[in-house]
Amino acid sequence: MKVFPIKTHKITKNDKDLFAVLNKYLPKLEEGSILAITSKIVSITEGRLVKMEEADPASAKGFGEAKKDELIKQESQFYLPRDENPYNVSFTITRNMLAATAGIDESNGNGYYILWPKNPQESANKIREYLKKRFKLKNVGVIITDSKTSPLRWGVTSVALSYSGFKPLKDYIGKRDLFERKFVFEKLSIVDSLAGAAAVVMGEGAEQTPMAIISDLPFVEFQDRNPTQKELKELCISPEEDLYGPFLKNVQWKKGSAKQN
Repeated sequence: MKVFPIKTHKITKNDKDLFAVLNKYLPKLEEGSILAITSKIVSITEGRLVKMEEADPASAKGFGEAKKDELIKQESQFYLPRDENPYNVSFTITRNMLAATAGIDESNGNGYYILWPKNPQESANKIREYLKKRFKLKNVGVIITDSKTSPLRWGVTSVALSYSGFKPLKDYIGKRDLFERKFVFEKLSIVDSLAGAAAVVMGEGAEQTPMAIISDLPFVEFQDRNPTQKELKELCISPEEDLYGPFLKNVQWKKGSAKQN
């Protein structure tokens, strides 16, 4: 597997056309490649920006926190108040994923909060269609990525907010290991593993490399179509069925405004 980062100019609110950015910076993609692209530049070019504002001086919250809390409630399905976290961070369930601050970020926002794309799946589908037409490809994939934290571990990795053009999971359930023991619930997340590989070369700071091309992927099963609703649902697991369900269910979640998928 090869992962090649793509450097761009600083993407700001003045960049309103993602495909203009792709036209400018993408080299020729080969058959069987996947483009990983950070959700941040998708969001910026879609105008998913909210200007940071001073909080009410009478409020105990600092610069912008009151506004950010409003956005977190707006964007999340469920949330935990920030005062329940030692780092003053609100954890949420957003788009059926556990996400700090509902994915809202101010890093590299230049005075703006950056929200997740309005419809990450639709964005991924459109990017894949663009790549197919531009480079005359059949087997090409797209992953829209964002950083994520893992319990009891320092550092962030990456997760796929959406994908298109390949099978996201490798299912081992019912198969046997080296010693003939049957797997009961093991599935390998191809899509999140690839998102993590891309994050290593894209970085999290001032690298200015919001895209990566992943190639030489013999383990990826490409599909010349968008994922079905059934396939998208199979990526998610309910808190009741989740291995971490006891932790997720034993906190007092507050209901956000976003609809459950």
